[in-house]
Amino acid sequence: MSRWRTRTSKHFLWSSPVVQGLILCVVTFGVIMPICCHRLLYSYYFLNNFYLDSLSDAALQESIDRGQEALRFWQGVESSETLKDPEEMVSKEPDLLVTVVTARRSEGWDYHYLLQVTQRLMSLLKACGDKPCAKVILCDVESGPSLNEDVLLVEKHFQVVRRSPKERRKNREADNIFEREKRDYVFCLQKGWELIKPKNVVVLEDDALPMADFFPLVKNLLSRKFALNTLYIKLFHPERLQRYWNPEPYRILEWVGFGLFVATLLLITFSHCTPLSFTLSFSHLLFLTLYVMAVVELAGRHYLLEFRRLSPQLYAVSPATECCTPAMLFPGNASVRVAEYLGQAVCAQGNAKDMVLYKIARSTPGERAHSVEPNLIKHIGAFSSIRRNPPRPRII
Repeated sequence: MSRWRTRTSKHFLWSSPVVQGLILCVVTFGVIMPICCHRLLYSYYFLNNFYLDSLSDAALQESIDRGQEALRFWQGVESSETLKDPEEMVSKEPDLLVTVVTARRSEGWDYHYLLQVTQRLMSLLKACGDKPCAKVILCDVESGPSLNEDVLLVEKHFQVVRRSPKERRKNREADNIFEREKRDYVFCLQKGWELIKPKNVVVLEDDALPMADFFPLVKNLLSRKFALNTLYIKLFHPERLQRYWNPEPYRILEWVGFGLFVATLLLITFSHCTPLSFTLSFSHLLFLTLYVMAVVELAGRHYLLEFRRLSPQLYAVSPATECCTPAMLFPGNASVRVAEYLGQAVCAQGNAKDMVLYKIARSTPGERAHSVEPNLIKHIGAFSSIRRNPPRPRII
């Protein structure tokens, strides 16, 4: 009995690694992280009830301010500059074609998403210097040429493609809105290829705001070997779905690898530079690996990914995820193949075009699809053009 007490008391001495590890966990997960992370939107510690509404309101206000500024910008350009015919400005066979798919939203009109995106693209194109980074066209999928006022405002600066009256009538025959959305996407892919014959294609939805280094990053992706044999590269994945605790198995490997790397550094530091009782043993390494993995998951993988923006070479490429197509890169003539694949599929609720594309890439022999992290665009659309919107949109 006395021997058991002696052994137990050893474990609960302040100098014991077990006690020190327990204290480390309590202080980290019970004190430090709640204080540091309770305002971080993509952290498990984020206090929705206290901060979500205020963060949503601030994001919506920022977007509407940016939209109004873009409106003033394009109105100023409209009145002060006389430009050439946009169709003459678009040269054939550019290295990169950016097709912006746009539709008029019945709600959130004051946000002017298309004007925000085209203003950013205009700025990024000017920063490219004498040699253009890309050619930009707008694909207006409205039912008529006069229904999307934002397109009318910028059509003197970018080439605009629209359906013929016969094509518009045929498109209205679609059974559901998801099928119409898919047909719109196919139309834009086909038209961009037929008119411009680009070497590579990026398709942006009109609420996909490119990051400041968008074109250098796309160029870097296209220079990598994997791009030669891929059907598409997704340039955006919702931040709320970027956690490690997800169906994507590659993230588990990244999670364990990061935990093991940082744990090794911590173990060396603890064993040589602190009075803590950790030693270079497997049990202590395992504990610190799990500790680090828990810290980065609870704090939010999204914030760890942001460090990759330090260099284009640090952006991670992984197998494609299912959700969302606001920004897609189609290397080579992949846009033609995607248009053909989608043209043969029927979309409906629960089987929208993003799910169809994901299934095609996984089931078609020889086809592969990838995602890049962190995101190359910011998704600014709080109001959908095809789905029912809540009375008060939220950012997550």
